[in-house]
Amino acid sequence: MLAILKKELNSFFATPIGYLVIAVFLIVNGLFLWIFNDDYNILNAGFADLTSFFFISPWLFLFLIPAITMRSFSDEFRLGTIEILKTKPLSNWQIVFGKYVGALVLIILALIPTLIYVFSVYKLGNPIGNLDTGSTIGSYLGLLFLASAYTSVGIYTSTFSNNQIVAFIIAAAICFFLFYGFEALADMGISESLRSFGMNDHFKSISRGVIDTRDVIYFVSVTLFFLFLTNLKLAAE
Repeated sequence: MLAILKKELNSFFATPIGYLVIAVFLIVNGLFLWIFNDDYNILNAGFADLTSFFFISPWLFLFLIPAITMRSFSDEFRLGTIEILKTKPLSNWQIVFGKYVGALVLIILALIPTLIYVFSVYKLGNPIGNLDTGSTIGSYLGLLFLASAYTSVGIYTSTFSNNQIVAFIIAAAICFFLFYGFEALADMGISESLRSFGMNDHFKSISRGVIDTRDVIYFVSVTLFFLFLTNLKLAAE
């Protein structure tokens, strides 16, 4: 698995993909949080918190993570290297986890520089340090769980076709529905219980700073479910 992980990370940073994803994530967040004169601008909010950042990031992930994962298996199918990969002394699970962890590490690397936002808000507080630490830590954990689920979806959809664009569109659509679709259905009055099936509901719960095992189990289950589907699809090839 480590060989696959190393291969994935090398492929991300041997091309502009890895740098581009990190740059886009940081630039877009930076523009909304500090530059654009809108409701998301922290300096216009009147109080120092990172609510805007944790609202924007899940929506950015909807596009950036599928862009990262779309080539995971589609490139292997397109180049014909999937057969070579499967002849290596690796199980299908090791191949799947290697590609999954490689993509997730890139997302984590994109999140690390955003800690400067935490420091900035910490200093902007009145008095200095007036920051809800529990909520901030919970929100970062929520983003990691969300990224994990999105990544597993993207890895799965990359097995659908050797066309990266097809994999990207399907992954973005599934992630959007899982994140907001159930909440939209609940808002339409179909059934309030549908809200609990959506990622946004569980992300908001974790963001409050209280780690509920039901939220953790939800994200772990979604992640493992799509990785399991990926393993089945790979075994059928």
